[in-house]
Amino acid sequence: MILKGMALLDRSAPGRGNPSLVSLKLYNFFIYGAISIFAGFLQLYLQEIGMTKFEIGSLMAIGPFVSLFANPFWGFWSDKSRNIRIILMMMMGGTFVLAQAVFYAPTYAWIYAAMIFFYFFQSPLFAQTNSLILGYIDGTTQKFGTFRLWGSLGWALTAAAAGPLIDRLGAGSVSIVFAFMIVIAFVFALFLPRQPIASDTPVVSFRRFGRVMFNPYFMIFIGLGVLVSVPNAMNSTFMSLYIVEMGGDKQMVGWAIFTSSILEVGVFLLLDRFLKRKMGMLLSSLILISLLFAIRWQLMALANNPLEIVFIQLMHSITFGGYFYVGTQLTMLFIPRPYRSSGQAVYTMAWGGISGIIAGLFGGWLFQSFGAEVMYNIGVFFSLIGAVGFAIMWFSNRRNGYQPTVLTEMGER
Repeated sequence: MILKGMALLDRSAPGRGNPSLVSLKLYNFFIYGAISIFAGFLQLYLQEIGMTKFEIGSLMAIGPFVSLFANPFWGFWSDKSRNIRIILMMMMGGTFVLAQAVFYAPTYAWIYAAMIFFYFFQSPLFAQTNSLILGYIDGTTQKFGTFRLWGSLGWALTAAAAGPLIDRLGAGSVSIVFAFMIVIAFVFALFLPRQPIASDTPVVSFRRFGRVMFNPYFMIFIGLGVLVSVPNAMNSTFMSLYIVEMGGDKQMVGWAIFTSSILEVGVFLLLDRFLKRKMGMLLSSLILISLLFAIRWQLMALANNPLEIVFIQLMHSITFGGYFYVGTQLTMLFIPRPYRSSGQAVYTMAWGGISGIIAGLFGGWLFQSFGAEVMYNIGVFFSLIGAVGFAIMWFSNRRNGYQPTVLTEMGER
């Protein structure tokens, strides 16, 4: 009933050949900007109210744990309802309300409880946003990176602008800035036209969902993605604390977030232009990205002052930006079209869910017990294992090839 009622908001459908969709670009800008505020400055707020590094890490691990259930749940219903835009608006509404509950919770116990429900709505936002973009541009000459780069701009510019503001007003102002960005993103989502659905698109079912998702090749890709993503999640969770520990301030944290994302714009444009969407080339790209991740974590382990961290974060655009782009394209090749929202949800669950749980708990313990240098050196080891695994996948694909699972009514019987 809720979905039917909200569907009344849909009044037009975009032409298949012309999804320029300025509102989609602006929606990406503000939704990524909102999450950059929460991801980059929440830890400082928690430290300010008295939490230890391990407590902060365990709290941040709630999000990835909840995402293990939230991503498949929202991905399935996006595919089932065939209206990702309405699903995203429901998720943004829940995110807005529960974020305020986190910041105004009277006790630690209430913060933990609010975070559980907050992440149920927030954690799948990026995966479903990617599916939204891919749905609009499917069958057109538009490129994924052209739309996704607006998210990178939103992440970078918002963090840079918010850093001095939060430094002056205090960490408590994070809730106000976050709420402002979410509301604007919601407004632009209202102006998105409904995506057309092909008449021959099969109905999504739990049985088909399971058969598509749990094929061995896709699961190996997901497992290797977790390995490579764990140190990146550690960095995302504890980088701001690392900067402050070295003597930096909130403004320096904002600049570190800015430098981590601003070059993603160029990375996405270059990948759109030169990277062919072929399994072998995409897998070989992941080998290179994993090796660059290893170099990045080694540099972080050797850093001596906050300014060095700011400059090292420039590698984030190439490493995570490249991994995110390539992984999104690979998931499209692994998964048949009717299940792509679910496929993107599972992919996001790997790099944002499972890896985030490990990063929050294991990374928090490493940081508190042995320091950041040991934590980042462990990240070097994980990245090198990932590079070897992707190399084996590339060799297997070169020899045997790969075809996604195709489900028909005959195959269901």
